[in-house]
Amino acid sequence: MVRIDNIQLHDFPLLLAPMEDVSDPPFRAVCKDKGADLMYTEFISSEGLIRDAIKSRKKLDIFDYERPVGIQIFGGDEDSLSMAAKIVEVTNPDLLDINFGCPVKKVALKGAGAGVLKDIDLMVRLTSAVVKSTSLPVTVKTRLGWDDKTRNIEEVAERLQDVGIKALAIHGRTRTQMYKGEADWTLIGKVKNNPRINIPIFGNGDIDSPEKAVEYKNRYGVDGIMIGRAAIGYPWIFDEIKHFIKTGEHLPSPTIADRIAVCRKHLNFSVQWKGPVVGINEMRRHYANYLKGLPNIKEYRNRLVTLPTEEEVNEVLNEVAVTYAGFEVEKTPIELINYHEKCPI
Repeated sequence: MVRIDNIQLHDFPLLLAPMEDVSDPPFRAVCKDKGADLMYTEFISSEGLIRDAIKSRKKLDIFDYERPVGIQIFGGDEDSLSMAAKIVEVTNPDLLDINFGCPVKKVALKGAGAGVLKDIDLMVRLTSAVVKSTSLPVTVKTRLGWDDKTRNIEEVAERLQDVGIKALAIHGRTRTQMYKGEADWTLIGKVKNNPRINIPIFGNGDIDSPEKAVEYKNRYGVDGIMIGRAAIGYPWIFDEIKHFIKTGEHLPSPTIADRIAVCRKHLNFSVQWKGPVVGINEMRRHYANYLKGLPNIKEYRNRLVTLPTEEEVNEVLNEVAVTYAGFEVEKTPIELINYHEKCPI
């Protein structure tokens, strides 16, 4: 059993990473269905919450079926983060997470997200201010450091634990690496095995298969794994990892019926949450991922991304289900796309 303050999770929990413009309620719903143990919202600007910006307020939406669920905020000012924490608490999430890891220029170069890694004293002050401002468990997601010369995550972990965080998720790259190269979990393992550390440590970065999840679990001893890019278009990754850990065997690949069912659920939640126009439009980018690997699917995909109503989309999905009934999609490695390239922040 893994505990984050008063939150009890299964042994070796699988967390859905907070991903801007990805981890909205419809996406979280399908990931929860497929085995995610703990999920987070998209990150929310503390300044936006204070200004009552519509986009920031909308991201506060959470639902009981998601629990346990955390709301993630970011910012570089103590007073703003403290006020944002108080606003978040009113929405009653299970925990509050601080983003000290976002590498996007518009965030990091303004002294928020991974930008705070340049000033560890500031990071500690910001974290302390949030902890003091809320009764919610406070957690942090961050990176190894700003660059190769400042891989100070071991110091960061101790100091953030000392000011009261209840768990730490670490991405195995520096800010300057963005998502290039391979994630290095060596320091994540050192943090976990530090006798001074008594909070859960979650590893993040490049987990794209059940085999790698088990390998990193055994090699680095982390309490759980946070999965981000591998879940985009493939929420089955959570159940597949859990099954492999338990049995050492692979689950069968999702069938066409499985893919269509998840696609429909994602579409339905998208329309319910965002409305019939925005919900349909924002769902269009997901069809290619859910239908990946089907031969000659382009014709159907082109229709799906132009249809204006949920009913019409479902009719095409019915056609896809009939046309490809019984077809077995070849298992291929999950492609870890860099969603930050199109990040609207």
